Amino acid sequence: MSTRITQRELESYLWGAAIVLRGLIDAGDYKQYIFPLVFLKRISDVYDEEHATAMEIYGEKALADLPENHRFAIPAGCHWDDIRSTTENIGATIVKAMRAIESANPDTLPGVFGDGDWGNKNLLPDSTLADLIEHFSTKTLSIANLPEDELGNGYEYLIKKFADDSGHTAQEFYTNRTLVHLMTLMLEPQPGESVYDPTCGTGGMIISAVAELKRQGKEWRNLRLYGQELNYGTSAIARMNLFLHGITDGHIAHGDTLARPAFLNAKGGLETFDVVLANPPYSIKAWNRNTFAKDPYGRNMWGVPPQGRADYAFFQHIAKSLNPKTGRAAILFPHGVLFRREEAALREALVKSDLIECVLGLGAGLFYNSPMEAVVVTLRANKPPDREGKVLFINAVNEVARQSAQSFLRETHQQKILDAYRAFDDVDQFAAVATLDEIAARSHSLAIPLYVAGAKASGAGEQIDVADAVGEWRAAADTSDAAIADVLELLRSEVRA
Repeated sequence: MSTRITQRELESYLWGAAIVLRGLIDAGDYKQYIFPLVFLKRISDVYDEEHATAMEIYGEKALADLPENHRFAIPAGCHWDDIRSTTENIGATIVKAMRAIESANPDTLPGVFGDGDWGNKNLLPDSTLADLIEHFSTKTLSIANLPEDELGNGYEYLIKKFADDSGHTAQEFYTNRTLVHLMTLMLEPQPGESVYDPTCGTGGMIISAVAELKRQGKEWRNLRLYGQELNYGTSAIARMNLFLHGITDGHIAHGDTLARPAFLNAKGGLETFDVVLANPPYSIKAWNRNTFAKDPYGRNMWGVPPQGRADYAFFQHIAKSLNPKTGRAAILFPHGVLFRREEAALREALVKSDLIECVLGLGAGLFYNSPMEAVVVTLRANKPPDREGKVLFINAVNEVARQSAQSFLRETHQQKILDAYRAFDDVDQFAAVATLDEIAARSHSLAIPLYVAGAKASGAGEQIDVADAVGEWRAAADTSDAAIADVLELLRSEVRA
C-alpha cells in the first residue's frame, strides 16, 4: 500500500537524521554519513518494491529475485533490514554491506557510498548508529511513496541545509540554486546534448539542465552528463544525487581537473561538450603551475596564470572543452578575473579569442555564505555573425533578493537578466554592447563600470582581497579617465569648429 510522503514530511525526516548526529560530529561531516544511509535505504526499499511487482507477475520468489527485475543488485545480508537487525559493530556491518553492493553493481555503483569512517566507535558508537537506522526506518522510500523528482528535491534541500550548517566551507559543494537556474536558462541545453561541469561539487549544475528540460516537457533522458570533482566524498554525493533524481547514466569522475582531466577523446585530447556550467574554486593557490606551463592538452593557450590564482587555468580548461561548433559555457567567478593586473596578458588573449559573449555582474551574497559580488562570464564558440567581435555587459547588481540571511534571484530578476541577454543590446544603466576594439582601448579590462553607465565597482562595504580592491580602484580610475578623455575630445572638437 502506498503512503505518499509530502515534501514537508520528507524534509523533516531527512533533517531529523542530522539532529541525531548534532553535537557528536562536526556539521561539515554530516553529509558523509547521512547521504549514504539515505541512498542505501532508498535502493533497499525500491528493491522490495520491484520484488513485490515481480511476485505479482511470476508468483515465484526465485523468478522475482532475477537481476533483470531490479535496477540494482543487493547481495544477501546487505539489505537495509539486515543492517537494522544488527546490534553490535553496526558501523562494520554498514561498511561491509556498502562495499558488497558497490562490487555487485560494477558498472554503476563503484565508490558511490564514499569513504566515511563508519568503524570509528569513538565517533559513531553503536547506540548512535542504531538511532540513525531506526530514524530512517520510520518511512518507506519506495518510488510509489516518493517519486524520483520529489526525492531529488529533498536531497537538494538536505544539501542546502548542510551548507547552511557548515558555514563558509559550503561553497566547495553548494552553489546558489537560483543562480544555477539562471545560468542554465542562459545556455538553453537541448535534448541529446552533452553537459559538463569540471568542478561539479554535488552535481547541482548538471542536474539543473535535466530539470529545465523536464520543466519544458522535452526529452531529458538522452542528455549526456559529465562531471569531475576533487573531493572524493563530494563526488560520491554527486553520483548519489544523480541516481536519486532518476538519472542512471551520468558520468561523475573523482580527481583533479587541472592535473588529471577525466574525460578524453579517442586521440587522447580533451573531450569537448555542448554545454559547460561551472563554479570553479576561487583563486586556489595549491595547484601545479609548472605542469600547466607544459600542459599536454594545450590548455595554456592564453598563458600560464600566477601561482596564487588558478582562476584562468580553469577558464582555459573550460574554453578548451567547448565543442567548436555548438559549445557554450556559463562560469561563476569573483569580479577580480575581470580586471586584476597580474592576469592582464591572459585577459587580453581571452578577449582576442572572441569567445566571450557576456559579462554579467550580480549582487552580493550569491557566492554561498560570502558577501562577495559574483560575475557570470558566458563563452560561445560559434557566435552568430552579428555578435562576432562584440561582448555584452550587464549590470544586474540590484537584481537580487535577501531573505533569512541568504541572497537569491527571484523569477522577475532572472527574467530581466534573460531579456537583456537575449536581446544583446544597450539598455540604459543596465546593459551595453562593446566591440573588441573598445575593450582594447580600455587595456582589455572587462570591469563592468567601464562599459555600463551608472554601474558601480563591486565590493562596496564588504571585505575583499587587497589586490582585488586595488584592481577595482584602477577600474574605477580607468572609467574616470575615459570620461575625462571624452570631454576633452569634445572640447577640442568645438575649438576646431
